[in-house]
Formats: sequence, C-alpha cells, structure tokens
Amino acid sequence: MTSPSLTSLYTEIIFEHDKRPLRAGLREPFDAEVHHVNPTCGDEITLRLHLTGPADAQRVEDLGHDAQGCAMSRASASIMADLLTGLTVEEADAVADAFEQAMASRGKDPGDEELLGDGVALLGASKYPGRVKCVLLPWKAYRAALVEARTLAAPGTEEDGR
Repeated sequence: MTSPSLTSLYTEIIFEHDKRPLRAGLREPFDAEVHHVNPTCGDEITLRLHLTGPADAQRVEDLGHDAQGCAMSRASASIMADLLTGLTVEEADAVADAFEQAMASRGKDPGDEELLGDGVALLGASKYPGRVKCVLLPWKAYRAALVEARTLAAPGTEEDGR
C-alpha cells in the first residue's frame, strides 16, 4: 500500500506535469504525426516524432505533443515525452514495454522507478480500468508514430514531402 506522503508526492508530480508539460508543442522537423482520441472520455493527443541516426540505431530526437483532456492524460504525455526523448528506439521500447506492463497489472506491479522515472506516479491509475486508457493514450500514440516513421523511411516507400 502506498503511504500518504508517497501518494501526495505522486499527486504533486502529476500536477506539475499537467500544469507545466515538458516537450509540449508540435515542432519541426518530424518524421511522423499521429492524432489519437479516447472516445470514452474525449482525451486527445497529437504527437510528432522525430528520429535521428541510422536505421539500426535510431534515436528519439524529439517527441512533441499537444494533449487535451484530463490531468492524467496530459501528465502522461509530458512524462512519456521527457522519458523517451534522447533514448535509442530500442531503449524507448524497453521503457514503454515496462510502463504498459505495469499499467496492465491492476496495481500489482509498482514499476521500476529507475527505468520509469516520474512515470511511476501514474501507476496508481492502473487500479482503475477507466483511467488506464487515459494514461496509455500518449504511449499508444508514440507506438503508432514509430510505426508510421519507420514505414515512411523504409526503402521503396513514397516520401511524404517533409
């Protein structure tokens, strides 16, 4: 069980990311842009992903976002963008996998704070199935943007003019 002081700390982390989101805004250049909506609650995110480096060692150079909706969804976008920016795609996948696994645990997986950083503050939502979709919305958008960026960059595919 989480202690009251830890709960307060987690609430403060979520509040700070919601009010002062990191890496917010839709910047150029970008390799993929996706727009996801949670039809259950109306949360929305537009996310732009910019990758650098050779195909076998790509790095997340930028994850810009414009998130609208509940505080949990907006904080999740901020935390995710801050965590994944600068990592290789392989490292970012490991973080995203660990986060998604913890969110699917219904509160049984406390998450690895060293790997997930401020993301552990969001894991309390894993006990509430209705909130899980809010928190995972930005992470699902990242995964979709990564697929789009890699598809557009694959040899023999048509460039989109950016």
